Amino acid sequence: MTDHQKTWHEGHKATLTRGQRAADLMRNGMGSWPFVGGFIAFMLIWAAINTWALATNSWDPYPYILLNLLLSMLAGLQGAILLIAAKRQDAIAAAMAQHDYDTNVKAKEEIELLMAINSQQLEILQELKELATIERHGVIDPAGV
Repeated sequence: MTDHQKTWHEGHKATLTRGQRAADLMRNGMGSWPFVGGFIAFMLIWAAINTWALATNSWDPYPYILLNLLLSMLAGLQGAILLIAAKRQDAIAAAMAQHDYDTNVKAKEEIELLMAINSQQLEILQELKELATIERHGVIDPAGV
């Protein structure tokens, strides 16, 4: 059995409400090239059907008033969904910034501890170097006599 440690993102996703997940899904869908391409294709098909195929009995004759109404409603809905998603993204960015700050504070404490240990080691090395220098110059008899 493996111990799978959750990342911050996995933990955050687990706390999302159904509406928040839906807003993220819609934002990701509407902010994609397939959506843009599909939307352009829909408008071209709408115009083609109403202009050529249904020239005499079109349900939305040129200048496509019904299509304009649908586009206006879609724009209003998209604006609201994108604002909801942007607000959520700001909250995520703030939480990540706090997480980064906490990580940096902990790392600073650990680095300061390592620097203190390094300073102690340098002092010990300096003392050993001084003892070796004194011993080499004959001040201290290595035999201890």
